[in-house]
Amino acid sequence: MGEAVKADLIRRLEDKTAVVAIMGLGYVGLPLAVVFANAGFKVIGIDPIQEKVDILNKGESYIQDVPTENVARLVKAGMLSATTDFAVLKDVDAVSICVPTPLRKTGDPDLSFIVSATESLAPYLHHGMVVVLESSTYPGTTREMVLPRLEEVSGLTVCEDFFLAFSPERVDPGREDWTTINTPKVLGGISNDCTDVAAVWYSQALEQIVPVSSAEVAEMAKLLENTFRMINIGMVNELALMCDRLDVDVWEVIDAAATKPFGFMRFNPGPGLGGHCIPIDPLYLSWKLKSLNYTARFIDLASEINTTMPRFTVGLVQNALNDHGKPVKGSRVLVLGAAYKPNVDDVRESPALDVIGLLRQKGADIAYHDPYIPHLSHDDWDMDSVPDVMRSVSEADCVVIVTNHRDYDYDAILEHAALIVDTRNALGRKGLNHPKVVRL
Repeated sequence: MGEAVKADLIRRLEDKTAVVAIMGLGYVGLPLAVVFANAGFKVIGIDPIQEKVDILNKGESYIQDVPTENVARLVKAGMLSATTDFAVLKDVDAVSICVPTPLRKTGDPDLSFIVSATESLAPYLHHGMVVVLESSTYPGTTREMVLPRLEEVSGLTVCEDFFLAFSPERVDPGREDWTTINTPKVLGGISNDCTDVAAVWYSQALEQIVPVSSAEVAEMAKLLENTFRMINIGMVNELALMCDRLDVDVWEVIDAAATKPFGFMRFNPGPGLGGHCIPIDPLYLSWKLKSLNYTARFIDLASEINTTMPRFTVGLVQNALNDHGKPVKGSRVLVLGAAYKPNVDDVRESPALDVIGLLRQKGADIAYHDPYIPHLSHDDWDMDSVPDVMRSVSEADCVVIVTNHRDYDYDAILEHAALIVDTRNALGRKGLNHPKVVRL
Protein backbone atom coordinates (compact mmCIF):
# COMPACT_ATOMS: atom_id res chain seq x y z
CA MET A 1 0.00 0.00 0.00
CA GLY A 2 2.81 2.42 0.89
CA GLU A 3 4.39 2.21 -2.55
CA ALA A 4 1.07 2.93 -4.26
CA VAL A 5 0.39 5.90 -1.97
CA LYS A 6 3.91 7.20 -2.60
CA ALA A 7 3.64 6.82 -6.39
CA ASP A 8 0.25 8.56 -6.55
CA LEU A 9 1.42 11.48 -4.40
CA ILE A 10 4.61 11.89 -6.44
CA ARG A 11 2.53 11.95 -9.62
CA ARG A 12 0.31 14.74 -8.21
CA LEU A 13 3.34 16.69 -7.03
CA GLU A 14 5.04 16.42 -10.40
CA ASP A 15 1.99 17.45 -12.40
CA LYS A 16 1.22 20.12 -9.76
CA THR A 17 -2.36 19.04 -9.17
CA ALA A 18 -1.41 18.67 -5.49
CA VAL A 19 -2.70 21.44 -3.24
CA VAL A 20 -0.11 23.03 -0.93
CA ALA A 21 -0.66 24.53 2.51
CA ILE A 22 1.81 26.68 4.41
CA MET A 23 1.21 26.84 8.15
CA GLY A 24 2.62 30.12 9.44
CA LEU A 25 2.82 33.15 7.17
CA GLY A 26 5.81 34.99 8.57
CA TYR A 27 9.32 35.70 7.30
CA VAL A 28 9.73 32.05 6.24
CA GLY A 29 6.21 30.95 5.37
CA LEU A 30 5.07 33.77 3.11
CA PRO A 31 8.13 33.73 0.80
CA LEU A 32 7.82 29.95 0.57
CA ALA A 33 4.11 30.19 -0.25
CA VAL A 34 4.85 32.66 -3.05
CA VAL A 35 7.60 30.45 -4.47
CA PHE A 36 5.33 27.40 -4.59
CA ALA A 37 2.49 29.44 -6.12
CA ASN A 38 4.83 30.89 -8.73
CA ALA A 39 5.86 27.31 -9.59
CA GLY A 40 2.25 26.43 -10.45
CA PHE A 41 0.84 24.99 -7.22
CA LYS A 42 -2.39 26.19 -5.70
CA VAL A 43 -1.28 27.41 -2.26
CA ILE A 44 -3.33 28.06 0.86
CA GLY A 45 -1.65 29.96 3.66
CA ILE A 46 -2.86 29.28 7.19
CA ASP A 47 -2.20 31.67 10.05
CA PRO A 48 -4.08 32.32 13.30
CA ILE A 49 -3.59 36.09 12.96
CA GLN A 50 -6.62 37.45 11.12
CA GLU A 51 -4.85 40.69 10.18
CA LYS A 52 -2.21 38.81 8.17
CA VAL A 53 -4.86 36.75 6.41
CA ASP A 54 -6.89 39.83 5.49
CA ILE A 55 -3.86 41.70 4.13
CA LEU A 56 -2.79 38.73 2.03
CA ASN A 57 -6.27 38.09 0.62
CA LYS A 58 -6.36 41.74 -0.49
CA GLY A 59 -3.29 41.01 -2.59
CA GLU A 60 -0.86 42.88 -0.36
CA SER A 61 2.42 41.87 1.26
CA TYR A 62 3.57 42.64 4.79
CA ILE A 63 7.02 41.08 4.32
CA GLN A 64 9.76 43.30 2.90
CA ASP A 65 11.28 40.54 0.76
CA VAL A 66 7.94 39.69 -0.90
CA PRO A 67 6.79 42.39 -3.36
CA THR A 68 3.12 43.28 -3.18
CA GLU A 69 2.81 43.05 -6.97
CA ASN A 70 3.77 39.35 -6.80
CA VAL A 71 1.18 38.65 -4.12
CA ALA A 72 -1.48 40.61 -5.97
CA ARG A 73 -0.87 38.69 -9.19
CA LEU A 74 -1.04 35.30 -7.50
CA VAL A 75 -4.14 36.15 -5.45
CA LYS A 76 -5.93 37.46 -8.54
CA ALA A 77 -5.04 34.28 -10.44
CA GLY A 78 -6.44 32.12 -7.64
CA MET A 79 -3.05 30.53 -6.93
CA LEU A 80 -2.63 32.01 -3.47
CA SER A 81 -5.09 32.55 -0.63
CA ALA A 82 -5.03 32.66 3.15
CA THR A 83 -7.28 31.58 5.99
CA THR A 84 -7.41 31.09 9.74
CA ASP A 85 -9.47 27.89 9.29
CA PHE A 86 -7.37 24.74 9.69
CA ALA A 87 -10.21 22.64 8.29
CA VAL A 88 -8.92 23.44 4.78
CA LEU A 89 -6.17 20.90 5.48
CA LYS A 90 -8.57 18.05 4.75
CA ASP A 91 -8.30 18.91 1.05
CA VAL A 92 -4.54 19.58 1.03
CA ASP A 93 -1.84 17.20 -0.22
CA ALA A 94 1.38 18.86 0.95
CA VAL A 95 1.93 20.86 4.15
CA SER A 96 4.91 22.94 5.23
CA ILE A 97 5.03 24.02 8.89
CA CYS A 98 6.80 27.36 9.24
CA VAL A 99 5.99 28.52 12.76
CA PRO A 100 8.23 30.41 15.23
CA THR A 101 10.44 28.61 17.74
CA PRO A 102 11.49 31.27 20.26
CA LEU A 103 13.14 30.87 23.63
CA ARG A 104 11.34 31.26 26.92
CA LYS A 105 12.64 33.92 29.32
CA THR A 106 14.31 31.05 31.21
CA GLY A 107 16.34 30.18 28.07
CA ASP A 108 14.44 26.94 27.43
CA PRO A 109 13.07 26.18 23.95
CA ASP A 110 9.47 27.24 23.40
CA LEU A 111 8.03 24.56 21.12
CA SER A 112 4.44 25.59 21.78
CA PHE A 113 3.97 26.82 18.20
CA ILE A 114 5.14 23.47 16.77
CA VAL A 115 2.90 21.63 19.22
CA SER A 116 -0.06 23.83 18.28
CA ALA A 117 0.56 23.39 14.55
CA THR A 118 0.83 19.62 14.97
CA GLU A 119 -2.40 19.49 16.99
CA SER A 120 -4.16 21.61 14.37
CA LEU A 121 -2.93 19.42 11.51
CA ALA A 122 -3.43 15.98 13.07
CA PRO A 123 -7.26 15.76 12.78
CA TYR A 124 -7.03 16.49 9.04
CA LEU A 125 -4.06 14.27 8.21
CA HIS A 126 -5.09 11.85 5.47
CA HIS A 127 -3.76 9.20 3.10
CA GLY A 128 -1.36 10.55 0.51
CA MET A 129 -0.20 13.65 2.40
CA VAL A 130 3.38 14.89 2.83
CA VAL A 131 4.32 17.11 5.78
CA VAL A 132 7.58 19.05 6.09
CA LEU A 133 8.59 20.85 9.28
CA GLU A 134 10.76 23.93 8.61
CA SER A 135 10.82 25.49 12.08
CA SER A 136 14.31 25.49 13.62
CA THR A 137 14.54 23.08 16.53
CA TYR A 138 16.74 20.51 18.25
CA PRO A 139 17.56 17.11 16.70
CA GLY A 140 14.79 14.63 17.35
CA THR A 141 11.83 17.01 17.33
CA THR A 142 10.32 15.75 14.07
CA ARG A 143 10.57 12.07 15.02
CA GLU A 144 9.97 12.32 18.77
CA MET A 145 7.38 15.09 19.02
CA VAL A 146 5.61 15.66 15.70
CA LEU A 147 5.41 12.10 14.40
CA PRO A 148 3.82 10.37 17.45
CA ARG A 149 1.06 12.95 17.70
CA LEU A 150 0.23 12.79 14.00
CA GLU A 151 0.04 9.00 14.09
CA GLU A 152 -1.90 8.88 17.35
CA VAL A 153 -4.65 11.30 16.33
CA SER A 154 -4.98 10.24 12.69
CA GLY A 155 -4.53 6.50 13.11
CA LEU A 156 -2.28 6.59 10.05
CA THR A 157 1.22 5.18 9.69
CA VAL A 158 4.18 7.17 8.48
CA CYS A 159 5.80 5.95 5.24
CA GLU A 160 2.70 3.87 4.54
CA ASP A 161 -0.14 6.38 4.63
CA PHE A 162 1.65 9.73 4.86
CA PHE A 163 5.19 11.12 4.65
CA LEU A 164 7.07 13.33 7.10
CA ALA A 165 10.37 15.21 6.76
CA PHE A 166 12.36 18.13 8.13
CA SER A 167 13.86 20.89 5.98
CA PRO A 168 15.52 23.81 7.78
CA GLU A 169 14.64 27.26 6.54
CA ARG A 170 17.56 29.36 5.32
CA VAL A 171 16.02 32.81 5.15
CA ASP A 172 18.27 35.85 5.49
CA PRO A 173 15.97 38.91 5.33
CA GLY A 174 17.05 41.63 2.94
CA ARG A 175 19.24 39.48 0.70
CA GLU A 176 18.76 39.65 -3.04
CA ASP A 177 21.54 37.26 -4.11
CA TRP A 178 20.39 34.23 -2.10
CA THR A 179 16.64 33.87 -1.76
CA THR A 180 14.17 31.08 -1.03
CA ILE A 181 14.23 29.84 -4.61
CA ASN A 182 17.99 29.53 -5.16
CA THR A 183 19.36 28.77 -1.70
CA PRO A 184 20.20 25.03 -1.54
CA LYS A 185 17.54 23.21 0.50
CA VAL A 186 18.62 20.52 2.97
CA LEU A 187 15.94 17.88 3.48
CA GLY A 188 15.79 14.75 5.61
CA GLY A 189 12.84 12.42 6.13
CA ILE A 190 11.70 9.95 8.76
CA SER A 191 12.62 7.31 6.15
CA ASN A 192 14.10 7.25 2.67
CA ASP A 193 10.59 7.15 1.21
CA CYS A 194 9.69 10.29 3.16
CA THR A 195 12.82 12.01 1.89
CA ASP A 196 12.02 10.98 -1.69
CA VAL A 197 8.48 12.37 -1.61
CA ALA A 198 9.43 15.64 0.08
CA ALA A 199 12.36 16.10 -2.32
CA VAL A 200 10.08 15.65 -5.33
CA TRP A 201 7.71 18.27 -3.93
CA TYR A 202 10.35 20.90 -3.14
CA SER A 203 12.27 20.29 -6.37
CA GLN A 204 9.25 21.48 -8.35
CA ALA A 205 9.83 25.00 -7.03
CA LEU A 206 13.38 25.27 -5.66
CA GLU A 207 16.58 25.08 -7.66
CA GLN A 208 18.66 22.69 -5.54
CA ILE A 209 17.61 20.03 -3.04
CA VAL A 210 20.22 18.48 -0.72
CA PRO A 211 18.84 15.16 0.59
CA VAL A 212 20.33 13.79 3.81
CA SER A 213 19.88 10.44 5.52
CA SER A 214 17.48 11.46 8.29
CA ALA A 215 15.41 14.22 9.82
CA GLU A 216 17.93 14.40 12.67
CA VAL A 217 20.79 15.17 10.27
CA ALA A 218 18.75 17.97 8.70
CA GLU A 219 17.82 19.36 12.12
CA MET A 220 21.46 19.24 13.27
CA ALA A 221 22.74 20.85 10.05
CA LYS A 222 20.59 23.92 10.72
CA LEU A 223 21.98 24.23 14.23
CA LEU A 224 25.54 23.85 12.98
CA GLU A 225 25.07 26.68 10.48
CA ASN A 226 23.87 29.12 13.11
CA THR A 227 26.12 27.89 15.91
CA PHE A 228 29.11 28.48 13.63
CA ARG A 229 28.11 32.11 13.21
CA MET A 230 27.13 32.63 16.83
CA ILE A 231 30.43 31.31 18.17
CA ASN A 232 32.55 33.31 15.72
CA ILE A 233 30.59 36.49 16.44
CA GLY A 234 31.12 35.78 20.13
CA MET A 235 34.84 35.48 19.48
CA VAL A 236 35.10 38.87 17.74
CA ASN A 237 32.88 40.46 20.36
CA GLU A 238 35.32 39.25 23.01
CA LEU A 239 38.13 40.56 20.81
CA ALA A 240 36.41 43.96 20.92
CA LEU A 241 36.28 43.79 24.72
CA MET A 242 39.98 42.90 24.84
CA CYS A 243 40.94 45.63 22.38
CA ASP A 244 39.04 48.14 24.49
CA ARG A 245 41.21 47.26 27.49
CA LEU A 246 44.37 47.25 25.39
CA ASP A 247 43.45 50.58 23.75
CA VAL A 248 43.72 48.99 20.29
CA ASP A 249 41.22 49.70 17.50
CA VAL A 250 39.38 46.42 16.89
CA TRP A 251 38.18 47.45 13.41
CA GLU A 252 41.73 48.10 12.24
CA VAL A 253 42.76 44.71 13.64
CA ILE A 254 39.96 42.94 11.75
CA ASP A 255 40.70 44.86 8.54
CA ALA A 256 44.33 43.79 8.78
CA ALA A 257 43.52 40.13 9.49
CA ALA A 258 40.99 40.06 6.64
CA THR A 259 43.76 40.68 4.10
CA LYS A 260 44.88 37.08 4.61
CA PRO A 261 43.64 35.23 1.51
CA PHE A 262 43.28 31.85 3.23
CA GLY A 263 42.42 30.43 6.64
CA PHE A 264 40.46 33.47 7.84
CA MET A 265 36.78 34.41 7.59
CA ARG A 266 35.73 37.90 8.58
CA PHE A 267 33.21 38.42 11.38
CA ASN A 268 32.41 41.82 12.86
CA PRO A 269 31.62 42.74 16.45
CA GLY A 270 28.52 44.71 17.37
CA PRO A 271 26.15 45.79 20.14
CA GLY A 272 24.64 42.30 20.42
CA LEU A 273 23.03 39.53 18.41
CA GLY A 274 19.67 39.72 16.69
CA GLY A 275 17.42 37.90 14.28
CA HIS A 276 15.34 34.76 14.64
CA CYS A 277 18.19 32.24 14.25
CA ILE A 278 21.68 33.06 15.47
CA PRO A 279 20.83 34.20 19.04
CA ILE A 280 18.33 31.36 19.55
CA ASP A 281 19.02 28.19 17.57
CA PRO A 282 22.36 27.26 19.22
CA LEU A 283 20.66 27.41 22.62
CA TYR A 284 18.22 24.74 21.43
CA LEU A 285 21.21 22.47 20.90
CA SER A 286 22.73 23.42 24.24
CA TRP A 287 19.43 22.69 26.01
CA LYS A 288 19.05 19.32 24.31
CA LEU A 289 22.58 18.28 25.27
CA LYS A 290 21.98 19.17 28.92
CA SER A 291 19.28 16.48 28.96
CA LEU A 292 22.04 14.07 27.91
CA ASN A 293 24.39 15.25 30.68
CA TYR A 294 26.65 17.13 28.28
CA THR A 295 27.59 20.80 28.49
CA ALA A 296 27.97 22.60 25.16
CA ARG A 297 30.72 24.87 26.44
CA PHE A 298 31.47 26.79 23.26
CA ILE A 299 27.81 27.67 22.82
CA ASP A 300 27.31 28.71 26.44
CA LEU A 301 30.45 30.86 26.46
CA ALA A 302 29.65 32.57 23.16
CA SER A 303 26.10 33.25 24.34
CA GLU A 304 27.41 34.75 27.56
CA ILE A 305 29.73 37.09 25.68
CA ASN A 306 27.15 38.09 23.08
CA THR A 307 24.50 38.87 25.68
CA THR A 308 26.91 41.23 27.47
CA MET A 309 27.35 43.44 24.41
CA PRO A 310 24.25 45.65 24.87
CA ARG A 311 25.38 46.41 28.42
CA PHE A 312 28.92 47.08 27.18
CA THR A 313 27.45 49.47 24.58
CA VAL A 314 25.56 51.33 27.31
CA GLY A 315 28.83 51.54 29.23
CA LEU A 316 30.45 53.20 26.21
CA VAL A 317 27.60 55.73 26.11
CA GLN A 318 27.91 56.38 29.83
CA ASN A 319 31.67 56.91 29.63
CA ALA A 320 31.41 59.09 26.53
CA LEU A 321 28.83 61.35 28.17
CA ASN A 322 30.91 61.47 31.34
CA ASP A 323 33.94 62.61 29.34
CA HIS A 324 31.76 65.45 28.06
CA GLY A 325 30.69 66.39 31.58
CA LYS A 326 27.17 64.93 31.37
CA PRO A 327 25.46 62.14 33.31
CA VAL A 328 23.37 59.54 31.53
CA LYS A 329 20.35 60.52 33.60
CA GLY A 330 18.53 63.33 31.82
CA SER A 331 20.78 63.29 28.75
CA ARG A 332 19.09 63.14 25.36
CA VAL A 333 20.22 59.94 23.65
CA LEU A 334 19.21 59.09 20.10
CA VAL A 335 19.49 55.47 18.96
CA LEU A 336 19.92 55.15 15.21
CA GLY A 337 18.61 51.84 13.87
CA ALA A 338 16.28 49.44 15.64
CA ALA A 339 16.37 46.50 13.19
CA TYR A 340 18.68 43.62 14.03
CA LYS A 341 20.62 44.08 10.76
CA PRO A 342 20.97 46.81 8.12
CA ASN A 343 18.29 47.62 5.56
CA VAL A 344 15.51 45.36 6.85
CA ASP A 345 12.36 45.87 8.90
CA ASP A 346 13.04 42.89 11.17
CA VAL A 347 13.32 43.74 14.87
CA ARG A 348 13.32 40.19 16.26
CA GLU A 349 15.84 39.83 19.10
CA SER A 350 17.42 43.13 18.05
CA PRO A 351 20.12 44.43 20.42
CA ALA A 352 18.56 47.88 20.03
CA LEU A 353 15.74 46.73 22.30
CA ASP A 354 18.19 45.95 25.10
CA VAL A 355 20.24 49.09 24.53
CA ILE A 356 17.13 51.27 24.69
CA GLY A 357 15.80 49.43 27.73
CA LEU A 358 19.07 49.71 29.66
CA LEU A 359 19.44 53.42 28.87
CA ARG A 360 15.86 54.00 29.98
CA GLN A 361 16.65 52.28 33.27
CA LYS A 362 19.55 54.68 33.76
CA GLY A 363 17.24 57.66 33.27
CA ALA A 364 18.30 58.75 29.79
CA ASP A 365 15.84 60.74 27.69
CA ILE A 366 15.69 58.17 24.90
CA ALA A 367 14.50 58.48 21.30
CA TYR A 368 15.12 56.29 18.29
CA HIS A 369 14.95 56.49 14.52
CA ASP A 370 14.67 53.70 12.00
CA PRO A 371 13.48 54.24 8.41
CA TYR A 372 12.08 50.69 8.33
CA ILE A 373 10.49 50.45 11.77
CA PRO A 374 8.03 53.23 12.64
CA HIS A 375 7.04 51.84 16.04
CA LEU A 376 8.71 49.80 18.78
CA SER A 377 7.02 47.93 21.61
CA HIS A 378 9.02 45.85 24.08
CA ASP A 379 8.42 44.71 27.64
CA ASP A 380 6.84 47.67 29.46
CA TRP A 381 7.66 50.43 26.97
CA ASP A 382 6.80 51.54 23.46
CA MET A 383 7.80 54.48 21.30
CA ASP A 384 7.62 55.85 17.79
CA SER A 385 10.52 56.60 15.48
CA VAL A 386 11.32 60.32 15.49
CA PRO A 387 10.00 62.02 12.34
CA ASP A 388 13.02 64.25 11.63
CA VAL A 389 16.23 62.30 12.03
CA MET A 390 18.69 65.13 11.42
CA ARG A 391 16.90 67.47 13.80
CA SER A 392 17.03 64.76 16.45
CA VAL A 393 20.72 64.17 15.70
CA SER A 394 21.45 67.86 16.22
CA GLU A 395 19.47 68.01 19.47
CA ALA A 396 20.87 64.84 21.04
CA ASP A 397 23.59 64.84 23.66
CA CYS A 398 24.70 61.49 22.25
CA VAL A 399 23.85 59.54 19.09
CA VAL A 400 24.26 55.76 19.28
CA ILE A 401 24.57 53.97 15.93
CA VAL A 402 23.14 50.52 16.63
CA THR A 403 22.15 49.51 13.09
CA ASN A 404 24.10 50.85 10.11
CA HIS A 405 21.28 51.34 7.60
CA ARG A 406 22.45 52.57 4.20
CA ASP A 407 19.70 55.23 4.26
CA TYR A 408 21.62 57.35 6.75
CA ASP A 409 23.81 60.25 5.65
CA TYR A 410 26.75 59.48 7.89
CA ASP A 411 28.74 62.54 6.80
CA ALA A 412 25.86 64.77 7.89
CA ILE A 413 25.45 62.83 11.13
CA LEU A 414 29.15 63.26 11.89
CA GLU A 415 28.91 66.97 11.18
CA HIS A 416 25.81 67.74 13.25
CA ALA A 417 26.04 65.33 16.19
CA ALA A 418 27.59 66.51 19.43
CA LEU A 419 28.77 63.01 20.36
CA ILE A 420 28.56 59.63 18.59
CA VAL A 421 28.96 56.08 19.85
CA ASP A 422 29.46 53.99 16.71
CA THR A 423 28.90 50.28 17.42
CA ARG A 424 29.02 49.21 13.74
CA ASN A 425 31.95 51.18 12.35
CA ALA A 426 29.38 52.96 10.19
CA LEU A 427 31.57 56.06 10.01
CA GLY A 428 34.58 54.06 8.87
CA ARG A 429 37.92 55.77 8.95
CA LYS A 430 36.22 59.16 9.33
CA GLY A 431 35.37 58.15 12.87
CA LEU A 432 38.87 56.95 13.69
CA ASN A 433 40.46 59.26 16.30
CA HIS A 434 37.67 61.80 15.80
CA PRO A 435 37.21 63.84 19.00
CA LYS A 436 33.44 63.34 19.15
CA VAL A 437 33.32 59.68 18.06
CA VAL A 438 33.64 56.64 20.30
CA ARG A 439 33.95 53.38 18.38
CA LEU A 440 33.16 49.91 19.68
